[in-house]
Amino acid sequence: MARESPWGRGGSLGKGAGTGLRRGTELTVGGVVLGLAQVMGVSVINLSAWLQVATMRLNQNILLLGKKVALVPYTSEHVPRYHEWMKSEELQRLTASEPLTLEQEYEMQRSWRDDADKCTFIVLDAEKWQAQLGPSEESCMAGDVNLFLTDPGDPSLGEIEVMIAEPSCRGQGLGTEAVLMMLLYGVTRLGLTKFEAKIGQGNEPSIRMFRKLHFEQVAVSSVFQEVTLRLMMSEPERQWLLEQTSHVQEKPYREGTSEPC
Repeated sequence: MARESPWGRGGSLGKGAGTGLRRGTELTVGGVVLGLAQVMGVSVINLSAWLQVATMRLNQNILLLGKKVALVPYTSEHVPRYHEWMKSEELQRLTASEPLTLEQEYEMQRSWRDDADKCTFIVLDAEKWQAQLGPSEESCMAGDVNLFLTDPGDPSLGEIEVMIAEPSCRGQGLGTEAVLMMLLYGVTRLGLTKFEAKIGQGNEPSIRMFRKLHFEQVAVSSVFQEVTLRLMMSEPERQWLLEQTSHVQEKPYREGTSEPC
């Protein structure tokens, strides 16, 4: 289930001390114009939170292209395939998810799109996507990768999840590259410096993958039967990440097309 924003439902701003922002003022974050026509005054703290909310939603217009995977925003086009994946009892167990109806899945997609503390990309098989002339994204879907802001008091911390749901796409390194690309996005676009992954104790392949990506185990929960791994993005780790992802391209994305704008 989508998580509620730490800044309130929908990530909306509350009113606070005036900052000199006037009706009609606009801010631009990452090339996206953010209108403040209805805002007469907000506190500095709330403004900072609001800017991060807007930044989290920037991925609605972004495509990330790697060697093995392409990351695209989760749109309604992807829901039918995603719904079929989540009928799998194995995936339900690994992701601690409950089965949903197709309509509930569409509602969930809209919730994820609008959720201020969640950033979701669908993972596409890049080779398949690029090899065919105008293939639908649905036919190239491999899984998804997510970032959550889980601590309202620490906006530099993100929880990362990845799922390679398509059986034919497993064991080929797609999950590894998807995580690396999401870490890069988190560091360079969201300003994150700490990452956590919570993984079921029985999911050894996922635990091994995150350990290879320099995550270290910091906690074990016998109640939830999961381990928590953490990566602190020190300067050496940042340089390592940039080296591992130097090939990644960021392009504009438009919903309803299988190719970048």
